[in-house]
Amino acid sequence: MSSIPPNMPPGGGVPPPIPPYDSKAQWRAYREQQKAAWHAQRAAMKARYAGACGPRVPSVVGPVILIGIGVMALLVITGHIGADSFWAWYGRWWPLLLIGAGLAMLGEWSLDMRRETPVRRGGSFIGVLILLAIVGLGAAGWNHMGPWFADWGDHDNDFFNAFGLPEHDNEQQLMNAQVAANSSIEIENPRGDISVTASDGSTIEVQAHEVAYAGSDAEAKKIFDAEAPHLTVSGSAVLVKSDGNNSGRVNLTITVPKSARVTVNNGRGDVTAAELGAGINIGAAHGDVHLSSIAGPVEVHLSNGKHDFSAHQIQGDLTADGNCNDLTFSEIKGRITMNGEIFGEVHMESSSGPIKLHTSVTDLQVTELPGDLTLNSDDLRVTEAKGPVHVVTHSKDVDLSQIYGDSYVEDRDGRISVEPAGGYGVEAKNGKGDVEVTLPLHVSATVDGRTHNGDIVSDFGLTISGNESKTVNGQIGAGGSRIDLSAENGDLRIKKGADFPAAPPAPGTQATPKASKTPAAPNAPHLKASKKLPSQPVTQ
Repeated sequence: MSSIPPNMPPGGGVPPPIPPYDSKAQWRAYREQQKAAWHAQRAAMKARYAGACGPRVPSVVGPVILIGIGVMALLVITGHIGADSFWAWYGRWWPLLLIGAGLAMLGEWSLDMRRETPVRRGGSFIGVLILLAIVGLGAAGWNHMGPWFADWGDHDNDFFNAFGLPEHDNEQQLMNAQVAANSSIEIENPRGDISVTASDGSTIEVQAHEVAYAGSDAEAKKIFDAEAPHLTVSGSAVLVKSDGNNSGRVNLTITVPKSARVTVNNGRGDVTAAELGAGINIGAAHGDVHLSSIAGPVEVHLSNGKHDFSAHQIQGDLTADGNCNDLTFSEIKGRITMNGEIFGEVHMESSSGPIKLHTSVTDLQVTELPGDLTLNSDDLRVTEAKGPVHVVTHSKDVDLSQIYGDSYVEDRDGRISVEPAGGYGVEAKNGKGDVEVTLPLHVSATVDGRTHNGDIVSDFGLTISGNESKTVNGQIGAGGSRIDLSAENGDLRIKKGADFPAAPPAPGTQATPKASKTPAAPNAPHLKASKKLPSQPVTQ
């Protein structure tokens, strides 16, 4: 009997060979096991977290921000809001966006805490908020530095002479031509001052003073030839144009017929016009504008906020838009409309027509101004005005005195003082600040006032009631005009003044002595010559 080797499979034969060890296969198998375990662990953690925190719910903050951006963009594109005004406003108030988003998120968190099943809020809008904050910081920086950049190197109009090249001067030969009656004269000068006056003749005269910055006379001559103005007459259309040059400037002195309609487009330089008989239209990018003794309508378009604008003895309507520093108007017979940002001070006096001034901070409407008006970053004062006066502003002390008409004032973070010059109505609302009204001695009025966290003081026999929130009401005399006062956080003062003053004279006539009134407080602003731009421009 033969012996059978051990471990011999039944039936005989050779045992299968043992496969060799494969380290790569073993590593792949191990990695697959670890990956499966990690996926299982993550699924378990997700299930546990979802059970604890609930499903993900989108936040309403993101859609609200997108809707707000779309609405503002649409208003800017359609012209309902000026782009300059919007960026000036946004640069100042953009932190309110973060405050509003934070309050909305806090409200959502408060609601989520009351849910039976917890939820998770999405935060995909955080990137948009960060972007809007960066844009807001940029706009704020431009509001403070933009006027400086716009005026950098523009001292004496030598912006392109930063390297101190020698200055060369040239008086161009006088140009003149006969023009038709009621001609339209257009003046274009990209760099240099423009002075326009009128004469009784039918001739236009152009005198050009050229300036070039060059290292030699030959180079200066090339600049003179390139920037020399041209006079072109085509029927009733007249064009005075300088091609301009980055290495020089041209100062134009132009005399036009009094009946001509004048349009000026100036780049860098001042514009002065006087004695015109058919009005003027001005586009000024960088430079002061000074107008005097002009009949007909005046239209001015400003773009830079560093320079001044003055107008005196204008017989027609005056319309202006854009940004400027100091604004000075007097003896304006027509309507005044100003829309834009004002970084300096406003002075107006002796204006017969209605005044409408709009900035991102202040809306002002005055029917007629025999007296004067002053507006700066801290105060708005109107003395002696006829007809209704309407003021909406903030962060200013508002002082209206000798107002021959109804007054409406809405303010916050400032003081309101109103002194009507007769039995006229007064409505004054203040968010944070005092409200004071001084009524004539023998006035007849019905008074209704209220304040929160403030006191009420009255020189008249009115009923005052309340503790933390106080009210005042009652009649003075026969109870004619209506006096409505409110202060959310401030005091109400109702004072007795002098008797009814005499009616003011029309602007331009001999003034009668004004009625006596309480002396102005020390250092109170008054009409004066324009002042320099403050170091940090503030919109009025």
